[in-house]
Amino acid sequence: MTADIATVRLPDGKSVPCLGQGTWRMGEDSSARKAEIAALRHGVELGLTLIDTAEMYGDGGAEKVVGEAFRDLREKVFLVSKVYPQNAGGNALRRACENSLKRLSTERIDLYLLHWRGAVPLKATVEGMTALQSEGKIGDWGVSNFDASDMAELLAAGGSACATNQILYNLLRRGPEFDLLPAMAKRSMPAMAYSPIEQGRLPNSGVLAEIARRHEATIFQVALAWVLRRPEIIAIPKAATIAHVAANRAALDLKLDADALAALDKAFAPPKHKTPLAMI
Repeated sequence: MTADIATVRLPDGKSVPCLGQGTWRMGEDSSARKAEIAALRHGVELGLTLIDTAEMYGDGGAEKVVGEAFRDLREKVFLVSKVYPQNAGGNALRRACENSLKRLSTERIDLYLLHWRGAVPLKATVEGMTALQSEGKIGDWGVSNFDASDMAELLAAGGSACATNQILYNLLRRGPEFDLLPAMAKRSMPAMAYSPIEQGRLPNSGVLAEIARRHEATIFQVALAWVLRRPEIIAIPKAATIAHVAANRAALDLKLDADALAALDKAFAPPKHKTPLAMI
């Protein structure tokens, strides 16, 4: 394995790794902090330089872990964080961003996302994100957990600069393929797939296991390789140990052929009609 991995372009032309590192549940157990930091730093050595976190994770604890992990490597990582919906406009948005910046030990968040839609009008969120950009506090901005109708409303509210939509997408959650992913693709807007292996809740027998055996891989690596088959997807699995992050990186080298993809389609059927966007 090398540190050179495929990239995905954001709408403004910036390139980011197609495989990053998630941090949900990090920063909650002080005894795990050293291992979490080591895993994140090892991931960067392997080319997984996109780091996703949020003010919600561990009440800011995950952001603190990320800040400590990359204080001396800031120029090597692309930081993504997310704001609570109740903080998504006006002074509350600015305060939330500034608090995240302090916890992350940085002067800029490369990509700042609205974690999910709340009561704050989308127009206020767009205006607030644009202001943070002009002040240099953030680079790009985007959303998370937005369905196709939410994205349409966002665009109508002036959100054409939205860089991405972070969604739940994996073998068991293929609903976005019906309308959301095609609509985003028309705008050259990549999706970020969180929980790409459904937090480990995948069947350990059947087609998935057979493909894993054939490739001398784990079912999780096969499921992650399946998500990464799409060139417009950025996957952000969480790994809290060096071994786990290395296993995730190895999934990039696993190429599923047409027969394997067809078998997975048969076992985990693509959507034939609209279903509401799932969330975890």
